[in-house]
Amino acid sequence: METESSAMPLVMVAGIRADQVASTAEAVRCSDPAGTALVHHDLREVAQGVVRRLIRRGGTEQVEVLELAHGCVSCTLREDLLPLLRRLTAAPEVTRVVVQLDPALEPETICWALQHVEVDGRPLTTDVRVEAVITAVDAATWLADATGEEELVERGIGGSPDDERTVAQVAVGQVEFADAVVLLGEADDRWTQVRTEAVIARLSPAAPRVRWEPDPRVPSESRLDVPGLLARIPGGARRGEVDGPYGPLLRGQPPLDTDAGVSTVLFEERRPFHPERLHEAIDVLLDGVVRTRGRVWVASQPDVALQVESAGGGLGVAHGGPWLASLAPEQCAEVSAERQVRASLNWDDYYGDRVQELVVIAHEADPQHIVRTLRRALLTDDELAAGEQAWAHYADPFGEWHTDPCGDDPAERSADAAGERRNRS
Repeated sequence: METESSAMPLVMVAGIRADQVASTAEAVRCSDPAGTALVHHDLREVAQGVVRRLIRRGGTEQVEVLELAHGCVSCTLREDLLPLLRRLTAAPEVTRVVVQLDPALEPETICWALQHVEVDGRPLTTDVRVEAVITAVDAATWLADATGEEELVERGIGGSPDDERTVAQVAVGQVEFADAVVLLGEADDRWTQVRTEAVIARLSPAAPRVRWEPDPRVPSESRLDVPGLLARIPGGARRGEVDGPYGPLLRGQPPLDTDAGVSTVLFEERRPFHPERLHEAIDVLLDGVVRTRGRVWVASQPDVALQVESAGGGLGVAHGGPWLASLAPEQCAEVSAERQVRASLNWDDYYGDRVQELVVIAHEADPQHIVRTLRRALLTDDELAAGEQAWAHYADPFGEWHTDPCGDDPAERSADAAGERRNRS
C-alpha cells in the first residue's frame, strides 16, 4: 500500500460555470505543464449514455467519446474516471493530476468515491491524495445562483433527466467544500461584490480567495499564481475529507458579525422540537437564507437525529442516524473516537448527546427572527414534563421525510435531500 507521502497529488477544480472551471483548471495544469495531466468528463449528454472525455498532458490533447451502458454520473465515475486515475498514477511521466469537474458534479461526491469505491480491489486513496479542491466562482452571478430555485435540468446541466438538484445546492456545495476559491470577473455593482464575498467567507472561512481575470490575448500577463494560492491553504484544510452526518457544522472560524446584511446564525438548544410546530416554522430556513446545515431532535423521534440542509430556495430533511444516547454500550464502541469525544464534551446526564444544532447563513433574513421562530417550535415546559410516552403520540410530518437507512454516499444523500425538497411557494 502506498504511503500518503508517495501518493500522487490531485487537484480538483469545481464550479457552476463550465468556461470558468476550464480556464482555472488549465491555469493549474500550466503551473507545472511537464508532469501534470488534466482530465475532464463532459456530462452534457450523459442522459443519452454519451460522455466526452478530455485528457491533456504535455503538448498532447485527446478527446474520446465514451458510450456507457447506463447514462448517469455514478457510472461515469466507476467505469471511467476512477480507473483512468489509477492508470495515470502508474504512468512515470505523470507527477500530478488535475480533475476539471463538470458543473453538475460536486467535489464531495468525487472525494467520497476516491475513498470508498474500489478499483482493482483497493480505493484510489492508496495512489492519490487530494492536494486541494479549488472552486471557480463567477462574481457576477454566483450569489443569484446560490439563492435561487432553478434546477440543474432547467439550465441544461443536470447529471441525468431525473436530477432534481438545484443550481443553488450545487453552487453552495462546491464553495463549502473548497480549500481555495478563485473569483472571476466583477459583479455589476460593488454591493453585490461585497455580499458575494461575505457569503463565501462564511461558507468556507479557511479557504484563501484570489481574484483573477484570464486574458487570452496576453496569457503570460494574466497567469494565475497557482503555487502561491496552494501555499496559502492552511494546514488544517479539508483536502477532500468528507464529513458524516455527525461531522462538524463549522470549519475554520467564520465571521460571526454581520457584513453587508450577511450573517451567521448559530442555533443550539437542549430540548426537542414539537414536530408539527417545527414543520410550520421550517420555512424560516428558506426565506432570505443562503445555507442551513444541522441536526435536529424531534420529540416524536427520540432515537434518531434528522439532518437538515438548505441551499437557496430548497430544503431537505433526511435521516441522520442514531444519537449515541440511544445505542447500547457495545454499539457505541463501534462509533468513531472523534464522534465519541465530540459528544462527551456536551453530554447531558438525562438527554445524552441529543441537542439542536443548526448553522444558518442569511443574506436577507433577520437573524433574531430566525432564532425566535425556531424557539417557538421547541417543546414548552409542560410538554417537556409530559415525557417521551406523550411525545410518541404527536403527529409527525417528518415521519416519511427520510430514507432509512440513509446511504453513506454523498451523491445518494444529495438525491434523497433533493427528492424531499420544499420550495418557496
